[in-house]
Amino acid sequence: EVDWFSLASILFLLMFAPLIVYYFIMSCDQYQCSLIDPFIDLLMGNKHLSDIWNKTPTLTYKAAGIYTLWVAFQVVLYVFIPDFCHKFLPGYVGGVQEGAVTPAGIVNKYEINGLQAWIITHVLWFANAYYFHFFSPTIIFDNWIPLLWCANILGYAVSTFAMIKGYFFPTNAKDCKFTGNFFYDYMMGIEFNPRIGKWFDFKLFFNGRPGIVAWTLINLSYAAKQQELYGQVTNSMILVNVLQGIYVLDFFWNEAWYLKTIDICHDHFGWYLGWGDCVWLPYLYTLQGLYLVYHPVQLCTANATGILTLGLIGYYIFRMTNHQKDLFRRTNGNCKIWGKKPEYIECSYMSVDGTKYHSKLLTSGFWGWARHFNYTGDLMGSLAYCLACGFEHVLPYFYIVYMTILLTHRCMRDEHRCFSKYGKDWKRYTAAVPYRLIPGIF
Repeated sequence: EVDWFSLASILFLLMFAPLIVYYFIMSCDQYQCSLIDPFIDLLMGNKHLSDIWNKTPTLTYKAAGIYTLWVAFQVVLYVFIPDFCHKFLPGYVGGVQEGAVTPAGIVNKYEINGLQAWIITHVLWFANAYYFHFFSPTIIFDNWIPLLWCANILGYAVSTFAMIKGYFFPTNAKDCKFTGNFFYDYMMGIEFNPRIGKWFDFKLFFNGRPGIVAWTLINLSYAAKQQELYGQVTNSMILVNVLQGIYVLDFFWNEAWYLKTIDICHDHFGWYLGWGDCVWLPYLYTLQGLYLVYHPVQLCTANATGILTLGLIGYYIFRMTNHQKDLFRRTNGNCKIWGKKPEYIECSYMSVDGTKYHSKLLTSGFWGWARHFNYTGDLMGSLAYCLACGFEHVLPYFYIVYMTILLTHRCMRDEHRCFSKYGKDWKRYTAAVPYRLIPGIF
């Protein structure tokens, strides 16, 4: 059943999320990244909505061609080129991997080749930039708003197709979820793992490509534009490229681990993931680089060092916290966390068919500091991206505000699910680890 608050939230996002993306991108294109000036112009009557809209670049054949080739290229890399990186990169897990068990008891197999796709894409990008010169490295920035319309078209098309597919030809009918509310089903999705053929999994493809592969290319295009306009690339732009590049590479290095996360294990595929991965992620996660094109910031050495340190510490916490949980799960607790035998809470739960299972919840290491300390590291890294842009405008700080809301909400979702699953054992766990994100505070 869909409660009134969930329905109101979904209607709000369906109506306003596309407008939010447009407003941010338009404010940079027409108002030098000021979020207040467009509102003041409209309020004072200096401009009408039609004036702003008429100045917005429209969809072009060039942008449509670029975007079509980009998505098609990523599909080819995803479906038709088996992973070879795992054969020569020590510690990297790629190739065919199994996902978690779905609610219907299905175990899907995935071709994990995201790192390979990222490497091939970026090798070709740099080869073109330095040798072939088929197109300018600024091509993404130069077509940024026309590409926005292409991304929206794909986002809505794939979300609509996924809903129709869920009703009429689902990959697995037992893994479909129907609430009876059209807006909820469209937003949150019907099918758990919609697929075409054996390997094209909608959820993994759109979560991991093409948006995240493009993330680092978009930042490189911003850096190239800065070089073209000002004759140099500022250290703040380099910081954004490096810190966000680490985050992207970490995602692809641990893509097999990603199969066990909430996105793959619990979320169905609808507009939330389809449109979000096509539009929201590439356009709003890259605001720092876009801002620095319009407002280049050269940080002093001390500030640049401090921001880099914050970002690297945040990444270390994020990665090591996840590593501790993964190690604990793989060894069933027969390991050492910070040089000691791990502490944990023994839990039990019942499956739908009445079978009783046992589980262990780690309370050692970072997981003894807070129940979601990996999110804390993620937020530290997010703050570092924003701080690189200085304090002249609020626009680049949207990311840390959004990530704080997103991850806090994800904490609540995860804990609601865990309480429903473990009951009184979950209360024992929260008593042992009382804080969610920040030890001693929250």
